[in-house]
Amino acid sequence: MPTFERLVAGPHEVVVAVSQPDRPRGRGRREDPSPVSQSALAAGVPLLRPERVADALPRLVEAAPDVGVVVAYGQFLPKSVRTSPARGYCINAHASLLPRWRGAAPIARAILAGDAATGVSVMRVEREMDAGPVALAREIAIGERDTCGELGARLAALAADAIADALAQIEADTVTWREQDASCATLAPKLEREESRLRFDEPAEALARRVRALSPSPGAFASFRGEPLRILRAIAEPGATSDAPGCVRLVGKEALRVATVDGWLVPQELQRPGGRPLDTASFLRGHPIPDGARLGAESRSGL
Repeated sequence: MPTFERLVAGPHEVVVAVSQPDRPRGRGRREDPSPVSQSALAAGVPLLRPERVADALPRLVEAAPDVGVVVAYGQFLPKSVRTSPARGYCINAHASLLPRWRGAAPIARAILAGDAATGVSVMRVEREMDAGPVALAREIAIGERDTCGELGARLAALAADAIADALAQIEADTVTWREQDASCATLAPKLEREESRLRFDEPAEALARRVRALSPSPGAFASFRGEPLRILRAIAEPGATSDAPGCVRLVGKEALRVATVDGWLVPQELQRPGGRPLDTASFLRGHPIPDGARLGAESRSGL
């Protein structure tokens, strides 16, 4: 959405917007337009909402854009759509420094891997996912406590700037396309449910990264009394422990830490099934966890 708003406010005319059809959203499952659809309607930009993007091709050809801009559309673009603009291509802002982290979950994968930096790459959209030549890249540091949601918001703002810069270069015919080195590519597949589970036979640093990579959604979890306990924020604390991995030790009445194979995981925000996220002190007041309890037994239910 920051990219669309930047385009509407910028020097280039947005002749048409294409978004997903209205989908059921929220607890009431009421059909609502996507954020891009809402912005297009508010800005008076012609809007297409096809079930399949190929169905919009005649209208796209009629609108006659010079370049197509694609951000997080969520569908494969057939060649007929990719090449329909006057310049023969669409561009995309991908949330990684390509060719590292091609795929659906580049932000989470960068955090999980412990990368010190990531960024945005503006590339041409081609058949192979995230493999097109790159026009420009913008790098930012990954903070020690950045969650996926927080880093994603920063990257979305960076993507808006990067797309605007790329369009200026394309208009001025100064753009230079750099082919990616496929031998250096790493993949960022969609996160699977099982990857959300915290296994305390891993080091605390790796577990803290997993918590950050999965926050705010779907949220990392550990099982407690047969139910999943989501840990939405946590830090790693070094130090030897003789406790078994997953053993909880209370720190006063308002904090706890969990033994791992190397160091302690210190939760800072927790959520039980059906509840709302709470800081650890507030959570413990309403839902005590005994000293010496064990996290990590298999869960019987989902969140």
